[in-house]
Amino acid sequence: MTEKLYYKNVYQKKFTAKGLCQKQDENGNRYVVLDKTAFYPTGGGQPFDKGSLNGIQVTNVEEIDGEIRHYVTTELKQIDEIEGVVDWERRFDHMQQHSGQHILTAAFVELFGVQTVSFHLGKEISTIDLNTENLTTDMISQVEKRANEIILENRGIETKWVTMEEALQYNLRKELSVSEDIRLVIIPEFDYNGCGGTHPSSTGQVGSIKILAWERQKKQVRLQFVCGNRVLKQLEQKHSIVLKLCQMLSAPEQEMESAVQKLLEVNKTLGKTVDELKEEMLRYEAETLWTSLEEWNGTPVIKKVFKDRTIKELQQLAKIITLQHRGINLFLVAENEDKLQFVCARDADASVNMKEMVQQILPLIHGKGGGSERSAQGGGEAVITGEELLAKIESIIRETMIQ
Repeated sequence: MTEKLYYKNVYQKKFTAKGLCQKQDENGNRYVVLDKTAFYPTGGGQPFDKGSLNGIQVTNVEEIDGEIRHYVTTELKQIDEIEGVVDWERRFDHMQQHSGQHILTAAFVELFGVQTVSFHLGKEISTIDLNTENLTTDMISQVEKRANEIILENRGIETKWVTMEEALQYNLRKELSVSEDIRLVIIPEFDYNGCGGTHPSSTGQVGSIKILAWERQKKQVRLQFVCGNRVLKQLEQKHSIVLKLCQMLSAPEQEMESAVQKLLEVNKTLGKTVDELKEEMLRYEAETLWTSLEEWNGTPVIKKVFKDRTIKELQQLAKIITLQHRGINLFLVAENEDKLQFVCARDADASVNMKEMVQQILPLIHGKGGGSERSAQGGGEAVITGEELLAKIESIIRETMIQ
């Protein structure tokens, strides 16, 4: 049975071992099994360690069918004597995040009786799912404060293997998921929990904890947090962004909020002005379109093909014209790169059923759409031109009028 060295000494960066076998899995990925290892395999919400075996890169570590597989980039020349090296920066980061999660979870239980349902250690940000629907800013503040107090106290973090009988003598935070090979991670007088992950020897090495955000998901709350060196990284990123914004807004950090508020107000005013100007231009364009009125077998029609126009603009144009003029049928088409979009509209005095018209022309462009007898729209692929689409509409109307 492989000795689980990664459980016994989480500080081991280098180790020597003997290879038991070198194989490939069903997907052709090459892996090595050792008689002992300091590599941590994926499990308990914590990702695997990376590193090397005899200088060959280890890309993944998984525990499958009772054996710990070290996936490598290429075949090892010999496996009788192997020197393993764990990527310590990655390992220590995982240790900080995992122990930080224990502290954060225990603080939620201690202060509010809120249990953690699951934990995920992400590449940049970690998350816990809390068994509650309600979480307030004040609760977050209290938990974060308590968690960092535990870190500053630099309490020891103990790990020990125990039997079920021995485990039940502790005030465990949650029920154990195993009944044998039980490993406890203990922060004295604060947290007692079954866990197989890697942890530092004291809470002080976690550095600090910062809760970044939280959101409700069904009947739980998902909380995002970072620990240790990741806190500094987050600070550096946010500080860099703030400095750039200060330069862009020509305002010191203390006045950033008011500067952004003023900018938003100006933008809102400008947006309103732009909308008013667009509407004025559409009204002018509508009057220009009115001059292009023609008749198809006695049916008054206005038609036009546009380039790079939104269907909303076509609808606005149609609305302006049908409100100002009576007995008009409008067919407006927009050619937008590889798509065709169109609007068919009329006022109450006109006769063409626009809903039926749209259903007849949609198959021509493999499109989708719909509407009412007075106003309908759709869009599809530009397999024909806008002019060809209008020609088809004219053909349908002329045939209808003849009948």
